[in-house]
Amino acid sequence: MERGLAANTLESYRRDLSRYQQILAAAGRTEIGEVTSTDVASYVASLREGDADHPPLAASSAGRAMAAVRGLHAFACAQGLAAADPARPVPPPAPPRRLPKAISVDEVERLLDAAGPAPGNPETADPRALRDRALLEFLYATGARISEATGLDVDDLTLDGEPSVLLDGKGGKQRIVPLGRYAAAALEAYLVRARPALGSRAPRTVPPAVFLNARGGRLTRQGAWAVLRAAAERSRLSRVSPHTLRHSFATHMLDGGADIRVVQELLGHASVTTTQIYTLVTVEKLREVYAAAHPRALG
Repeated sequence: MERGLAANTLESYRRDLSRYQQILAAAGRTEIGEVTSTDVASYVASLREGDADHPPLAASSAGRAMAAVRGLHAFACAQGLAAADPARPVPPPAPPRRLPKAISVDEVERLLDAAGPAPGNPETADPRALRDRALLEFLYATGARISEATGLDVDDLTLDGEPSVLLDGKGGKQRIVPLGRYAAAALEAYLVRARPALGSRAPRTVPPAVFLNARGGRLTRQGAWAVLRAAAERSRLSRVSPHTLRHSFATHMLDGGADIRVVQELLGHASVTTTQIYTLVTVEKLREVYAAAHPRALG
């Protein structure tokens, strides 16, 4: 909580530490100062192997559990509950390096069209269609996480002059991201013509949220993911996840010549190392084009 982590992250850490405590108790460790590096390494190995009650965890999930254990032992040392940190020498499991899954610009446009008609189209009678189009336009225009979009309040938007949005990212870090004209137009159409209609269905006070659900409450992450999934099905796109538009935003920005430091700021990454994985995506694309176009590329 001191680090400003999201509620979902805290709940995951809570589950991880509960399992860790059970494993330590089974090994006869009743005090945190008794835990050794061997105990920590055995715990990590058990996560990867699984047991009768738990399936084997992927390296990424085991790494998250290891982060919780590291935080626990670092805290214990800082508070004088243990003389040494047994987790420090134990390396976390190395996850496989997977490239983010981005879709092409044409596929993004198909996805947006499937979400709802463009602003000004006479078919935009359904307020949910306007909301869905505005939501996906917003996600692609800003590279925001779905949780950042659903946590967005009306006062965080600036649509006059130079449109922009104030986003609350991980760890409570805020950033200002510009809005393109397509996203700004979709948001304005939604706010003027659809949000009041959705808000009228609220049983009590309308929340300050930008995106409302069909009952006039704040749209949840699950609701936003359902909007994206439904649009993907209508546009016959199978490679779609909650982060698809965020990955596509970063990849297309870099393909267009954006500086990686700028993309880092727009995505809200604490380290440029996290952003650098998108440069691998663009290099892979260059290799594909080279192999297909150069007469002596393939032997």
